[in-house]
Amino acid sequence: MTTATINVAPEARTAPAAAQPPGGARAWPARAALGAILALAAVLYGLGVWTQSGNSYYAAAVLSGTKSWKAFFFGSLDAGNYITVDKPPLALWVKELVARVVGVNGWSLVGPSVVMGVAAVAVLYATVRRAFGRTAALIAALVLALTPITVAINRDDNPDTLLVLLLVLGAWALQRAVESGRLRWLAACGLFIGLAFNTKMLQAFLVLPAFALVYLVCAPVGRVRRLGHLTVAGGVLATASAWWMLIVAAVPASSRPYIGGSTDNTVWDLVIGYNGLGRIFGADGAGQGANFGGAAGLGRLFNDTMGGQISWLLPSAAIALAVGLALRGRRPRTDLPRAALLLWGGWLAVHFLVFSLSEGTFHPYYATAMAPAIAALTGAGIVAMRNAPRRISWTLPAALAVTGAWAFVLLRRTPSWHPWLAWTVATLTAVAVIGLLARSRRLAVAAAAIGLVAALTGPAAYAASTAVGGAGNGTNPTAGPAVSSGMGGGPGGRMANGPGGSPPSAGQAPSGRPSSGQNASRGPGGQVSTQLVSYLLKNQGDAAWLVAVSSAQSASSIILETGRPVIAMGGFTGDDPAMTVAKLQQYVQQGELKYVLLGSDGRGTANSAVTAWIKAHGTVVSASAYGGTSGSGTLYRLNG
Repeated sequence: MTTATINVAPEARTAPAAAQPPGGARAWPARAALGAILALAAVLYGLGVWTQSGNSYYAAAVLSGTKSWKAFFFGSLDAGNYITVDKPPLALWVKELVARVVGVNGWSLVGPSVVMGVAAVAVLYATVRRAFGRTAALIAALVLALTPITVAINRDDNPDTLLVLLLVLGAWALQRAVESGRLRWLAACGLFIGLAFNTKMLQAFLVLPAFALVYLVCAPVGRVRRLGHLTVAGGVLATASAWWMLIVAAVPASSRPYIGGSTDNTVWDLVIGYNGLGRIFGADGAGQGANFGGAAGLGRLFNDTMGGQISWLLPSAAIALAVGLALRGRRPRTDLPRAALLLWGGWLAVHFLVFSLSEGTFHPYYATAMAPAIAALTGAGIVAMRNAPRRISWTLPAALAVTGAWAFVLLRRTPSWHPWLAWTVATLTAVAVIGLLARSRRLAVAAAAIGLVAALTGPAAYAASTAVGGAGNGTNPTAGPAVSSGMGGGPGGRMANGPGGSPPSAGQAPSGRPSSGQNASRGPGGQVSTQLVSYLLKNQGDAAWLVAVSSAQSASSIILETGRPVIAMGGFTGDDPAMTVAKLQQYVQQGELKYVLLGSDGRGTANSAVTAWIKAHGTVVSASAYGGTSGSGTLYRLNG
């Protein structure tokens, strides 16, 4: 029996007939429905994209990358290549290549995110269809398209959109490998996850436990060959992940920018520290311990901040996984639908635990990486429970009842925001559950459809609110009704003004002045007056950098306003030990830097000796010299 299951031929796989590749007239309704879902996703993600600015931190890096190929390769914040952003540059490369053609504006900053978001929906459909059929795939695609936090992040320039697309492509390739037992598909999976690593480092590896286990257990080849395939794919993964890091490590520190986010100017520290263990354990340097998603714990993803972003279908996804595995329990080891359930279930479980328990920096938009798994399990689960044997036919109405009840709770957290929505969901859920419990074949399909509408009404309302709400908070994008709150958001989850306020519009012409009516170059945590920026432009002379500031928060907005290189001495958080007294002296002596602005964003430098040297050797420029106020911080002219 064991030998027989190990050597099952690909042609004999136990996927249901509905899961086979579509063809003929039956495929056209599904294709039309998929086209409608993709069009809906494009509208939700792309409405008003030409006015979007996204996160000014990444937008400044995009602008810099269009001015310097060195800045392009390293992912530098400024074209002078003083410091990099705190992520690998792959997501920046996509936007920078577009920006070199159309300029730095909404089309290049957020437009690629829209395209990648729609592509992720299409790839998820193709993946789910092969294992569970067209109906399940259409439901999965619709769920992903409407996931509120996914809509929010796809209207932004953060790297998470590319991360999700690459992870879904990895799942698609893995499923093809499990289905066929061919090494090339598993190697492709390794390539996609390696590229995802170069998008957001260790977060990309959260899918690996599930991926490796699924292939090891379910692939239709012998045990030794499975292990060999995993070894080769691991080599592809390692190569695709490490190549950029190895090149950066080989370049002398004096010939490249400082690695932003690191404590020792190495990309290895960035991976393991700031973007690794620091996120999980809250180690020093990981965003100063900032937490925008609420307190760590198993209930985090259901709290007032996170609940409306990602949790609408979490309970039903868990039920769907349990029911699906139970229904496939007696199938052969190589059963494709069961392998797919393990793939998506493992993906969801690992992300749920890591995101729930991480004590370091956690933004709500990280949870968009869970959306494909929730969507796939929802689609597969509804179809499986709808076709379940009579003895467990109660599972679908139970799942819909739980989903409707949780949606009611989430919607009532903002009682003044369309209060009729919660009661509409409750009514539709009750109708669906009653219709399914009646056990009438005539009513079953209609009741299931009504239940699906009820389940998606809340997410759809949040998604629509986000799409028509205009520019969001690029630093911490969230979905749904805007509410006043402090760090971490409030009911509904969407912060009215986020930490430090919204970033400046990156759609302005970088080489020109801000539009009339704009009084300041604004960044999270502070503002730099337009008068001060004008003064710096007039007095920069031959200096390589316009000015040095404490952190990237002010530097990015000045870069976007002027198109000139600006030094962010302490990186994104203001705590990177990137600047030293010796380095600062060298810049001043060589005439590369004339001005330093301290205190504009409430952040200091990581090295107090640098601040002391600036105050001891610099001359304070009176605000009256540029017609501004002291609110922009203290400007020093450095004497060489």
